[in-house]
Amino acid sequence: MEHNLIQLSVAVIISSIIAIGAYRRKSLNLSGALAGFIVMSTHFAISYRYGAVLLVFFSTSSKLTKVGAEKKRVLEADFKEGGQRNWIQVLFNSGIATVLAVLIWKITGWQDKCLDSKDSAIVTALIGGILGHYSCCNGDTWSSELGILSDATPRLITTFKPVRKGTNGAVTKAGLLAATAAGAVIGLTFVLLGFFTAKCAYGTALKQLLVIPLAAVAGLCGSVIDSLLGATLQFSGFCTVRNKVVGKPGPTVKKISGLNILDNNAVNLVSVLLTSMLTSIACIYIF
Repeated sequence: MEHNLIQLSVAVIISSIIAIGAYRRKSLNLSGALAGFIVMSTHFAISYRYGAVLLVFFSTSSKLTKVGAEKKRVLEADFKEGGQRNWIQVLFNSGIATVLAVLIWKITGWQDKCLDSKDSAIVTALIGGILGHYSCCNGDTWSSELGILSDATPRLITTFKPVRKGTNGAVTKAGLLAATAAGAVIGLTFVLLGFFTAKCAYGTALKQLLVIPLAAVAGLCGSVIDSLLGATLQFSGFCTVRNKVVGKPGPTVKKISGLNILDNNAVNLVSVLLTSMLTSIACIYIF
């Protein structure tokens, strides 16, 4: 009980510091900071590993959002100073993982488990879902934030035709490599923390290293799924007045690609769901 109270206290302290700092740096608005506090507190209270993975995703993504800000201001129609996110974006980027973490807690309590289908296929699948979730989110963010700064001409993933920077579903080699690296960072964080928080047999512990390449593939897969959805179900057009690629049709907008069915948040949600499911299945077979 004392250990649990300490972990809860640590969760609240860390989450408060991160939420307040993010609000002051304009990475989150007020609603986003409040939602972020709740989500991060839940992650850290259940497992330091889950909290660390979320923290790595949020901190690296926030920093990369500010890289090349002046160039992004010119190219992005919905550019926000500091990449400021609200509660909706926080939940779309962490809500599913929060639910999965709570389910794991209901099954295991505060015991940190290794990925081991022989011990529990359900827990292994749920942990895999969290890994897939943040590998996808991190991969998509790194790919978008670094890909748009690449000197290479982006190509629409469905046709490979050159398109303007900022077009939904457009990819570059740099962006895809960034997505892979982003997933690997999530996997590495999970594995390193696991060596201190999870107890399992030597053979099982050694096998956890496979999480790193698996997360790297999940990061790339999530970015590709996001791009496919963006190229087909999310509208992109060039506004001749603003001289920018925009996400909604209009009288001064010339269509580039996609149907006006999903917005950016919906695309992110679907890609996270699919990547989480695929990673869960992969974890059951691998571990």
